[in-house]
Amino acid sequence: MIKYKLLCKNCSDSFESWFASSKEFERLKKSKLLQCLNCNSNKIDKSLMAPSIINKQKKNNKDTKKFLEIKNKLKEYKKFIKNNFDYVGDNFSYEARSIHYNNKKKQKGIYGKASIKEAKELSEEGIEVETVPWINDKEN
Repeated sequence: MIKYKLLCKNCSDSFESWFASSKEFERLKKSKLLQCLNCNSNKIDKSLMAPSIINKQKKNNKDTKKFLEIKNKLKEYKKFIKNNFDYVGDNFSYEARSIHYNNKKKQKGIYGKASIKEAKELSEEGIEVETVPWINDKEN
């Protein structure tokens, strides 16, 4: 079934009607079986009409809610890390090794950037490393 908005060329009235298919609409128009509800004219054309889309708002809303919960939790972790650890930037691997091998005790733990390869090497050396997804502050 398809719904069309129809326009009368005679009186400019518009109305909607359902058809089995677009071919069925064309067949009825060609046979002059379509009439205006207002003036009974057979001069009927289809007008532009927005498609009717099934709204999956409920599912999307649920997914969005879950995404926002996870995003907010990651923001909490980020805030905790920033407040309780020292940022060492790209020198993370070097600093982690310095602390581990030189028994350099720090008041705070460290965080920074390391490649997957560097993190794997540190882990193989017995140095504890955790990867945390980092949410950008400016992200919408």
